[in-house]
Amino acid sequence: MVTVLVLAAFVASLPWWLPGRVVALRVRVFNRVNGQENIAVPGDLVGMDRFKEVYSHPAAGGRSEGAALSDLFWYWLAPGPEMHQEHLEAGERYDAVARSTRGILSVPRVKAEELARRCAARGLAGAGGLVRLRDLMMPIWAEFSYELVFGERCPRHARDLIAGNADDVVTSLKCTGLRHMDRRERLTRYLLDRLPDVRHPLPGGLTPMERAYYLQGAFFNTAVVQMSEAMAHLLMVLAQHPDVQERALRGDPRYLDQVINETLRLYPLFGIAHRVTTGEIALDEHTAIPAGSVLCFNYPEFHRTGFDDPGRFDPARFDPDHPPAKELNHIPFGIAANRPCPAWRLAPIAMRVVAQEVLRRYALASSATHSRSLPNRGPCLLTPRDGTEGTAHRAVLLFMRFRDRWEDVWRSLVQLVLGTYMVWDARRQRLCARHFAAADHPTTTGRR
Repeated sequence: MVTVLVLAAFVASLPWWLPGRVVALRVRVFNRVNGQENIAVPGDLVGMDRFKEVYSHPAAGGRSEGAALSDLFWYWLAPGPEMHQEHLEAGERYDAVARSTRGILSVPRVKAEELARRCAARGLAGAGGLVRLRDLMMPIWAEFSYELVFGERCPRHARDLIAGNADDVVTSLKCTGLRHMDRRERLTRYLLDRLPDVRHPLPGGLTPMERAYYLQGAFFNTAVVQMSEAMAHLLMVLAQHPDVQERALRGDPRYLDQVINETLRLYPLFGIAHRVTTGEIALDEHTAIPAGSVLCFNYPEFHRTGFDDPGRFDPARFDPDHPPAKELNHIPFGIAANRPCPAWRLAPIAMRVVAQEVLRRYALASSATHSRSLPNRGPCLLTPRDGTEGTAHRAVLLFMRFRDRWEDVWRSLVQLVLGTYMVWDARRQRLCARHFAAADHPTTTGRR
């Protein structure tokens, strides 16, 4: 009897200690497989006080070539990672791609708001009850991105292709599932057929397949994933801070902007941004970062420095009476001198509108864990505004908390196994290293 009770107590304790241990083990495995080539920023060599200075340095602009870590990111972003705007090296090809991206994103504010409102209205129709916020948001941003690119309403089959591709990418990034390349390649083939319908000129000097890869990486991978994640974080903080939710519901867009800023401070979409130095970066008379170094800029740590009680959610940090966000350790869209996110203007506008549409329809509540990586996809209870809260509402939140705790146990084990396999497989395939090696041998590849 005693043995049974001890075993029961041990099993019951698993959600409180096992996930953290497994995550720590996964980090060690990740570092072991990927080697120790990286320089952490901030770290022993570069302190927090020089984070922005080093990040902004012209020599800190290499993207992929020469970093073993790039093999893993290319693996997760395939197909066509060599055409992903974030991973293109500086040069004419990058300039052409960046111009096209800016052109597609150059939407008047009023039009962007109307588009976000229409997409949200369609995506929220029939929603309610227990949902995963990332899953709820993904079709909304799939339609939003589609209309930006093609200038017409997104048909259902295209929305499903886009959302399926984005979900597969982010699921593998979180190490909660393996890649399904057939799912991703179906979207590639669809985009290849639709190239003549894109409403803005596509980059010159690219093959049709490269143009399809460019669209898939920039607009139907990164844009959909990042906007869905950002909205899941935003709605989670509203669900877990009823006072903030109530004030945001009253419709003051300036306050909602503060909430968005604080959400992106506490839950930055980037964990680590890696850059490869293209030249030496002098730190003082005797110390320099050599060319070819891999700098890993830690966004969460940067966002926590310089704030009182940095782990507390407090939109008042961005009150108009306080220093402007640009003077704080707050770079949710990157640094202007080192390729910031091209959607830095459009994204907050669209996020605000979609949040307002959600709040107008539903009261939000969540008892699930809210972490930066959000592997649980943001469990939340949506209650129609004309509904009532009572015992059933409290029971649902209790169930959500219990379920989330136990999901953490199996999810951490899945992440350990699948993450280890994908890190190994990425190093085996060497997508990035082989691409640049082939580019250096034009006689065998015809690339140059």
